[in-house]
Amino acid sequence: MINANEIFDTIHMIDQQHLDVRTITMGISLLDCADADPDAACRKIYDKITRQAEHLVATGEAIEREFGIPIVNKRISVTPMALVAGASETDNYVPFAVSLDKAAKAVGVNFIGGFSALVQKGATKADRKLIASIPEALARTDLVCASVNVGSTKAGINMNAVGVMGRTIKECAQLTAEQGGFGCAKLVVFCNAVEDNPFMAGAFHGVGEPDCIINVGVSGPGVVYHALQDVKGQSFDVVAETIKKTAFRVTRMGQLVAQEASRRLGVPFGIVDLSLAPTPAIGDSVARILEEMGLETCGGHGTTAALALLNDAVKKGGVMASSHVGGLSGAFIPVSEDEGMIAAARSGVLHLDKLEAMTCVCSVGLDMIAVPGDTSAATISAIIADEAAIGMVNSKTTAVRIIPAPGKVVGDTVEFGGLLGSAPVMPVHPQSAEAFVARGGRIPAPMQSLKN
Repeated sequence: MINANEIFDTIHMIDQQHLDVRTITMGISLLDCADADPDAACRKIYDKITRQAEHLVATGEAIEREFGIPIVNKRISVTPMALVAGASETDNYVPFAVSLDKAAKAVGVNFIGGFSALVQKGATKADRKLIASIPEALARTDLVCASVNVGSTKAGINMNAVGVMGRTIKECAQLTAEQGGFGCAKLVVFCNAVEDNPFMAGAFHGVGEPDCIINVGVSGPGVVYHALQDVKGQSFDVVAETIKKTAFRVTRMGQLVAQEASRRLGVPFGIVDLSLAPTPAIGDSVARILEEMGLETCGGHGTTAALALLNDAVKKGGVMASSHVGGLSGAFIPVSEDEGMIAAARSGVLHLDKLEAMTCVCSVGLDMIAVPGDTSAATISAIIADEAAIGMVNSKTTAVRIIPAPGKVVGDTVEFGGLLGSAPVMPVHPQSAEAFVARGGRIPAPMQSLKN
């Protein structure tokens, strides 16, 4: 039974502590839209998305009004487009991205993800065509997000694809230079990508998913931060219990929204992703949670341990609050989207090497990081390889979303606005990785992949 105090506490969390549902994401299979005629395939894609998602935004807004729960984004994820476009007799997949963009705008969602390819063990002709189309596709569209999975614990790391993605990211930055390289903010390179991720830019609708499904991503860094203010100076046992209880309440709200959206739309409920997703708003920062545990500045010694505790406690508390937890589920550390991370990076305390260490214990990886515009494609590929190795060996999802900001140098800032915030340009190591990346081939899967 829910008592009055719990209701008032939830109202306070929404009103004062930035509690929200970050996204309702509808996953849509487009496998039945494949056609040898690319124009026909694009028409089928547009028609199916607009038919399935016709009421998504209106339903989300109605739930917001009736329950008083902010739902920041309504989004769509679709089948990796390389699997759909591969049936079409064309070398240019940009029209498929344009169709996705038009459909997303027609139904009023914030983003659509799934201009994607899965190449962890090798690339098909369709995969190669899609990856070659990514820079122009992201430059010509507003709402389309792209992702490429280059590694997995089972398959190892496809270093040929890693090398290609370094060059692809550089081209994306150049084609969107007037927007600070914004195209790169819509492109994620994964290891161990999941099929039910509701968060952008990496969301796609996996082939193991049903025809249509509703996934919800919650948030809540501000709520956790305020909860820890009540246990200042107490042991980490108390800190962990406090985070667990808070994560349970945050996830319970996400479960309510997911079930209600599923019922109203007549679409199966998939998962709740219980990740702590920060924003540039003051008081809604994962970095400030870590500092509330006793760190002077996020990025200093002790940061990785604090983040490990936070991530574990969030999972333990959240998993009890939902019948189906999935997606990424943990704590995000996107630099540009977290006010505390931005401050730590600007102060020089938080740098790429420390961020890489932090990704060993938290969700995803090096996220929304701006580097100098003259950073080489090989250096970017090497950063991707490092992060993919962490995911591969630790059997977890890792990713890189990096922006080589055209014309920018260390100390400059790239402004993206909205939830994407602003990214201070961070230094990279000057030593060359050209010969390393040029080797190509595959880094073999680790021993822990042999579980059968």
